[in-house]
Amino acid sequence: MLNIENLRVDLDTDDAVIRAVDAMWLSIERGETFALVGESGCGKSMTALALMRLLPENGRVTNGRLLVGDEDILDLPETQMRSVRGGRIGMIFQEPSTSLNPVMRVGDQIVEAIEAHTALRGAAARSKAIDWLRRVGIPEPERRIDDYPFRMSGGQKQRVMIAMTLAAEPDYLIADEPTTALDVTIQAQILDLLKDLQREHRMGLLLITHDLAVVSGMAHRVALMYAGQIIEVAPADVFFAPKHPYADALMRALPGAGRRERALEAIAGTVPPLSTRFGGCRFEPRCAKAMAHCASTLPELLNVGAAHEVRCLLYAPGASEIPPLRGETAAPAEPAAAAATATADDGRPLLSVQDLKVGFAIRGGLLQRALGWFEAVRGVSFDVARGETLALVGESGCGKTTTGKAIVQLLRSVARVEGRALLDGQDLFTLQGAELLAARRQVQIIFQDPFASLNPRMRVQDLLEEGLAALQPDVDAGARRQRIEALVDQVGLRRDSLGRFPHEFSGGQRQRIAIARALAVQPRLIVCDEPTSALDVSVQAQILNLLRQLQRELGVSYLFITHNIGVVEYIADRVAVMQAGQIEEQGPSEQVLSRPTSAYTRTLLDAVPRL
Repeated sequence: MLNIENLRVDLDTDDAVIRAVDAMWLSIERGETFALVGESGCGKSMTALALMRLLPENGRVTNGRLLVGDEDILDLPETQMRSVRGGRIGMIFQEPSTSLNPVMRVGDQIVEAIEAHTALRGAAARSKAIDWLRRVGIPEPERRIDDYPFRMSGGQKQRVMIAMTLAAEPDYLIADEPTTALDVTIQAQILDLLKDLQREHRMGLLLITHDLAVVSGMAHRVALMYAGQIIEVAPADVFFAPKHPYADALMRALPGAGRRERALEAIAGTVPPLSTRFGGCRFEPRCAKAMAHCASTLPELLNVGAAHEVRCLLYAPGASEIPPLRGETAAPAEPAAAAATATADDGRPLLSVQDLKVGFAIRGGLLQRALGWFEAVRGVSFDVARGETLALVGESGCGKTTTGKAIVQLLRSVARVEGRALLDGQDLFTLQGAELLAARRQVQIIFQDPFASLNPRMRVQDLLEEGLAALQPDVDAGARRQRIEALVDQVGLRRDSLGRFPHEFSGGQRQRIAIARALAVQPRLIVCDEPTSALDVSVQAQILNLLRQLQRELGVSYLFITHNIGVVEYIADRVAVMQAGQIEEQGPSEQVLSRPTSAYTRTLLDAVPRL
């Protein structure tokens, strides 16, 4: 059994000591899946890093024990810890682009892990690496094993990292958002693979995720974290009838077709700073059921059923006699139609993509000459109307992101782009100089990987101000500051975030910064490349509400690239389904998702995990 006993993790900063994990108790048995869920910044990933003894330089375990069997790994010297790390406890990290070595072939990285933790060497290790690439769904593994990470999509890099971790066949696996970057078919394949490995090797799995549908299909037990503490623990079948007000609010924040007519019930406010020394319930400022003594009384984990514990004063003796401070409010209904969607009289779409083709050179030889072309996008055509959301869905590597990047002119120097992309009748592919700069004010992109798209040497304020200064130089410094402060409020960040660097945030918080940066210049079209894939349920609800609000107020259009069908059901007006660089099916959202005509679309929808 893997045991965490009264774990406390502190992070030293210039301003204060941050208590990232506080009073953590949990155990994972061999063959069990234990899910750890909660909002970004609540301490989930820091718990995982503590288990691997990979805390950042300013981090330290200040209390508790981490037991693998009877051995406390906190007492091991680093030389012994190397055999535990990867061999007994493996970890799949959240961001594959920062976890894979960019100057090593992916096969060499997998072989390195196999040779470090198994008896296989040379050709046998390489053969096993190819087999694992095949098992996680990498096409043509015999060829792709010699690729570098930059030649792979985000989902493919995630699969490589999963293969590298599982190839060592550890006793316990920590999976930190393992399927975030994966489409639903590959996600189903990876989750089935993890289940099979558990049956074969009795592998214990700590699953860190914000996808509650994945949790419902995978986990035996679930723990919900908030502000560094576990606030509810329950068997998976009981967890989805939650007791804690925060857990209940998360359930009501999930998007879906049945909630299109209303704003999602996002939880107001943000997770409090973990440098706070709490004197009461940490969720009290955001809780609709808070009582007068919640702010001054520390709640304990209370037993409310078989293996079900809740950290909430509502379940303390006599709590039912105390009235709540504030009543619950339902999410407001949205206007039936957007006021700004009918801004054109000629009926012409805002964006019209016609016969788009994108090819990448296949290079080889000493001089890396072009030996041929790989057609990533093969004659794609679609329209996006003013104030409309078109969702582009499909498996990882099908060309969705390449299509989005081509539209915003990010592939001119690295690919052959053919066809037309008409923005209000003006072909974006023919623009140069000042005309191209003017078009960039109208079209922005939110990238899938916020860590790779944010300059690590710039503070958040400079990141948000950079686009404004470059594309809207007529806006003075004072107005820029006001707009930036309004943006961080809109995307659910505290204003003290403006003075911090990207590495000081969690993955979900970095994605909110990226969304704020795209919104800063008030574009008319935003290419959203998996904008909510790194976000937890509550923040996802805030962002989706924000995007729909901007669409109503400004008439902004979205090309929404995603594999989250629940988000598509909620936000998309129309859907286009891509496979192998081509559009298989497109039409109104309700028709495509409920009555698909393509066999591929039906396969895609059948793989979607449901609560």
